[in-house]
Amino acid sequence: MPQEGTAIRTGPATLEDVAALAGVSRATASRVLNPSARTVGAANRKKVEAAAAELGYVVNASAQTIARGRSDSIAFVVNAIPDDYLSPIAAGVFHAADAADLMVTMVSTNESAARARRIISVFRGLRPRLLILAGSRHVDDAAFGPVVDELRAFEADGGRVVVIGQVGLPFDTVSIDNVGVGRAIARAFLDLGYEQFTVFAGPAKAVTPRDRADGILAEFADAGIHLPPDRIITGAFSREGGYVAAGEFLRRRSDTEAILATADAVALGAIARLREAGVKLPGDVAISGVDDLLALRDVTPALTTVRLPWNEVGVIALELGLEPAPTDGPRTRTLSGHVVLRESSPRLVPGG
Repeated sequence: MPQEGTAIRTGPATLEDVAALAGVSRATASRVLNPSARTVGAANRKKVEAAAAELGYVVNASAQTIARGRSDSIAFVVNAIPDDYLSPIAAGVFHAADAADLMVTMVSTNESAARARRIISVFRGLRPRLLILAGSRHVDDAAFGPVVDELRAFEADGGRVVVIGQVGLPFDTVSIDNVGVGRAIARAFLDLGYEQFTVFAGPAKAVTPRDRADGILAEFADAGIHLPPDRIITGAFSREGGYVAAGEFLRRRSDTEAILATADAVALGAIARLREAGVKLPGDVAISGVDDLLALRDVTPALTTVRLPWNEVGVIALELGLEPAPTDGPRTRTLSGHVVLRESSPRLVPGG
């Protein structure tokens, strides 16, 4: 029972409560508990921290945001959850955020440009220090224009924006050289002795798979190989898309020696459908993907792919966004991958 005359606090502890218990001024308590350029002596700091712990005091993040103009948080906006390549990117973002003592809020747009615009608008009010936007977009998606406008407004309000995988936008960008990725996997198969190909290209209007497919076709063209339209199968950039593409491949019947998919997820779906049809992999047809997903560890035969540094992409995106805004225009950091040859693509040339 409280002693007679003792006030009973029914709400959360306030800064005034902490100052009173510590025996210091409110200003001193504030300097200890909120970032400040003014230093507080070790003795008073210790008393304030002990009082805050005893009272269970929680800093008012909204008040801090108002006072400083920005919060100690990062907005991470992605196309979809789950997403096959998102996990390593997110791991990189979260790792770098932890190192900087920042918190990350991750939100999915569900692949909707309209929802992306609304999400960014909400974050403008919440005022995170940095907004990272990750995911491919359509080549001619008019709906994406308002998203760019909202991102510009976020920067005009004092925030920073970094985009991942969206080359050509007026913001700092971290991307993969997807044309180079396509060229690399095509060259690897040519060096292994393959001559007859089908490409599972993904969505025709999505930037990432389009660039990878363009790289594949460009490398083939340089080698004098020009694929007819029926050897280029478009579809969803997912496992389901690969499954459907493989069904179309089976219907078309060709002398294809190797299928080059523009993503591991597409390749995994294709493998499932081809096995259902009794196709031997790689005996009847070789196959490859791009990304080097963790899920590939359980795939038989082991899938040839292009390993991409997605974790590093996430780290660089966050670190780039914490730097001061560039004065000479947006910066781009472009990373490359490397081919990993596995059982799904045995050598066809003599001496292999």
